[in-house]
Formats: sequence, C-alpha cells, structure tokens
Amino acid sequence: MVKDPLDALVNAQLRGEALGITSVCSANPTVLEATVAHGARGDHVVLIEATCNQVNQDGGYTGMTAGDFRSWVESMARGARLPFERLVLGGDHLGPNPWRAESAETAMEKAEVLVRSFAAAGYMKIHLDTSMKLGDDDPSVPLPPSIIASRAAALAAAAEDEIANVDVEIKPRYVIGTEVPVPGGAEAGQDHIVITTAEDVAQTIELHRVAFSEAALDDAWGRVVAVVTQPGVEFGDEVIDEYDGRAAVHLSRFIEQQGSLILEAHSTDYQTPDALREMVRDHFAVLKVGPALTFAYREAVFALSFIEDEMFNTRASGVRHVIEQVMLENPATWVQYYSGNDADLAFARKYSFSDRVRYVLPDERIAVALDQMKANLASIDIPRPLLSQFTPNQYRKIRTGSIASDPEAILIDSVTDVLDEYLYATTP
Repeated sequence: MVKDPLDALVNAQLRGEALGITSVCSANPTVLEATVAHGARGDHVVLIEATCNQVNQDGGYTGMTAGDFRSWVESMARGARLPFERLVLGGDHLGPNPWRAESAETAMEKAEVLVRSFAAAGYMKIHLDTSMKLGDDDPSVPLPPSIIASRAAALAAAAEDEIANVDVEIKPRYVIGTEVPVPGGAEAGQDHIVITTAEDVAQTIELHRVAFSEAALDDAWGRVVAVVTQPGVEFGDEVIDEYDGRAAVHLSRFIEQQGSLILEAHSTDYQTPDALREMVRDHFAVLKVGPALTFAYREAVFALSFIEDEMFNTRASGVRHVIEQVMLENPATWVQYYSGNDADLAFARKYSFSDRVRYVLPDERIAVALDQMKANLASIDIPRPLLSQFTPNQYRKIRTGSIASDPEAILIDSVTDVLDEYLYATTP
C-alpha cells in the first residue's frame, strides 16, 4: 500500500487510469460502521470526511472535535480490522461557514482555529472553503474570487503553521474550489445548475496559486491535489440531475492540461453506477457522497418498522412516528430546504432525497425507538415473505446466506449496497 494514497490517485489519473476514490461524508454511526467494514473486506482506500458543521472546535452538531472524530472512526476501523494505512480522514468545507454571520475578522479567526485542529489531528485531506460571505462583506455584490483565494491561503497558512509544531507522518493534501452547495445541501428553490466553465476553473487555480505564493506557501501549493467543480450533478426533494459527460467535457479536457490536479465532485448522491464510473473516467476522481447513504439507512429503518408493525402491532416502537414528531419540533433542520403545502412538507420530511432526517437521528427519543425496534425484530425469526416485501435486496442475500436475518445486518447491508456502487465506479 502506498504511503500517500491521494498522490497515488492523482498519479494514476495522470497515467490515464480510471481510478477514483469514494469520499464518505457522514457522521451517522451505521453509515460509518458499514464503510469501514466494507473497506476491511476489500483492498481499497477508505476516505471518510467530516464537514465544518459536523465537527469543529465547538463540537459541531455531533458534539465532536476533529480529534474526537478521528478517535471514533479509528475505533470503528480497529473493530472491523481495517488497517489504518488504508484509512484516510478529511475535512470537508473547512472554513468560516459556521460563523458566517460574524465579522470577517472574527469568523476567519475561528476558521483558522478549525483548520489548525484538523491539521493537528493528522487529517490528510483538507478542503478549503471560503466561498461564503461573512457578516461585514458587502451583501449587494458577489464575493470577489480574489478574496476567496486570499482567505483560503490564510487558512492553509494556519494549517501549515500547525503541522510545523506537531509530528505528522504525511503533510496534508489540499482541495480548492467551492462551486457546490454549502454544507448540508442545496436549499429549496436552488434548482438551476450551472456547470462550471473552464475559464472559471482556470481563474480559481491561478488566483489560489498567486495567493499561496504571496503567503510564502509554495510547498503547500505543491500539495494541492484537486479542485472542486460543478459537473452538472445535483438532487432535490424528488429529482436527480443526471451526469452528462458531453456537457462537462470542457472540464475534463481542461484538467488534462494541468498536469498535477484532478477534479472533485460533490453531490454525486443518487447517480447511477455507470454515471459515476463515467465521471471517474472524466477525471472527477473524488466522488463525494453522504445523503444517499443516510437515505438508504432511513429506507431500511422504515422498511423494518413496517415489518415490526405487522408482527408486533401495539408493542411496536413507532419509530417512524417518533422521527416525524422530532422533526416537527426541530423545524430548523428542514424548513429552509423544503417547500409546498402541509402535505408536501410532510411527504418531504419522510422521503425527500435531501434526507433531512439525518440531522435528527441522534435525538435520544429516536435512538430509544430504534433500539426497541431492533430488539423486537431480533427476538423473532422474521417471516421471509415480509423480508421479500419490504427489504427485497437483503431478502435475496439472506436466502443465500450472505447476510444474517438480523435487523442490524439488514441496516448495514442497505448502506453497503450504495458503497458497492461507488466501489464499482472508482475501480478501473
């Protein structure tokens, strides 16, 4: 196994190999358990990333710092017997987004602390995202690309200063570019996708190169491995914008001329396996996925709850109703992402591809209901007709002995189905 898998990925792409990597961006325990187990069964590199909203010096919405998250993931990897040399951790959208309502000076100071914490914890991949306007930026004009680049360089300088004081085996690799929705996904009404132009990518790269150079960060610039662009993939409540390689061919041709960079694609969730594979062939070698994994988990939870209702009636956990109640009590987790009348909103809260359910799953009431559902179903031999009705993919695997007829195994395997699609796409 190579010592620096991200460099190996770039080099493979430069040689013309359609090698990619799946970037799992999630803090859901079942998703992460499935991810490390999936990696342990294969021989591929496992890349897990945390966003600035999930994990930061204030705890984020997970309650974890960068060090906490690393320890948590490594404990899962250890339990699954995934070698640490095949585990890469990354920080996604690292920048001032959690503090964007504050002044630029204050928000950037906090963002520098954030980036320092990820660098000190040994995260190998750091996506610098300073695209958002801050409290005292002019709201009437777009944020100048030169300001975005200079702020990104300031964060890189903080990371470089931090690793000079700690013992890290591999210096971080950086990702630049921000033409994607903010952490958490696109908001309601953001349905017009503009594919990044080659000119805009060229400007992004050049402005960042100059900003890094002016900050005496030439060594760090040599470790910039990827640029984020919008290749025309996105998803909404009920729609998926499918990848069209012909529409994004200018990006593929442009990056081929750069000599040392690959493309990173966010919001690749719900793309078909063949579309994902085409993206890797077109040099979108880093495929970011998150909501599709928690959506698969939510689907499995609902499916098992329907089985539970059939078998336990009044003794069932009512987990679907508990989730809905918690969401109604916490509208901030979904209200700006969904639109429509009451029926539309009720439908979206349950079934939207945007999957805002993932933000309320840590609630203690939901956790209790999930445990009750699992205990109920683990106490019986689940009738196979119900497995076939509600979990057809897992039913077939249970019949062949590939997985156990157990609620936890069914939940993990539902996530694994999505991971398999990404492994197919990223393997030459």
